[in-house]
Amino acid sequence: MEKKLAYIQQKIADLDLKVTDEQAIQFYQYYKILVEKNKVMNLTGITEFEEVVQKHFVDSLALVWIKELSDVDNLIDVGTGAGFPGIPLKIMFPHMKVTLLDSLNKRVLFLREVMEVCGLSEIVAIHGRAEDVARDEGYREKYDLCVSRAVANLAVLSEYCLPFVKVGGVFVAYKAGEIRGEVEGAEKAIKVLGGRMEEEKVFVLPGTDIGRAFVEVEKVRECGKKYPRKAGVVSRTPLK
Repeated sequence: MEKKLAYIQQKIADLDLKVTDEQAIQFYQYYKILVEKNKVMNLTGITEFEEVVQKHFVDSLALVWIKELSDVDNLIDVGTGAGFPGIPLKIMFPHMKVTLLDSLNKRVLFLREVMEVCGLSEIVAIHGRAEDVARDEGYREKYDLCVSRAVANLAVLSEYCLPFVKVGGVFVAYKAGEIRGEVEGAEKAIKVLGGRMEEEKVFVLPGTDIGRAFVEVEKVRECGKKYPRKAGVVSRTPLK
């Protein structure tokens, strides 16, 4: 176990982050419950320890290359799935209040178990569709930062995510590799939803040859009340 804890600390150090012994243990506990539960439910196709550390934990935390997180008070992870990137970000930056949103209840139950096992506080997992939850005044335009590693076109993802972000806050999409065409195709949607394109960062995930990218969008004005549109409409007819 000591070697695995050291490996976690070493790999995350590639991001110029220092992981305490307690945090390394939390990451390891997360890994253990992830692979155990993955035997009975579909959480991830990646189960080898080294790959989980690099492709899930380090990938989630690479956000520090585009966003200063010390001044982020609250974060929502939309379409969190098995908890990426929200749970690694919570472990690494425990001051943040974190909301994990997923449309599948059994994944939400898994996330709550992870929180308990890892001893995480000021983090909640909620069950619902982004299109519905974003219309709830308790969540709408309440967050400093919205992140998503969900597999969706950027125009679609923006309509799911920007309604959660307060004016002055930021939405960051985790994407794979080359994104220029996708960004160009989402520019109108982002503007309609009250956002403004801030930055794109393309990089290679440390220790791998995997191309990754971030798209950062600032929320510059309130989102129109008609957005997000009803469940199903967003993905079928993206804003163009």
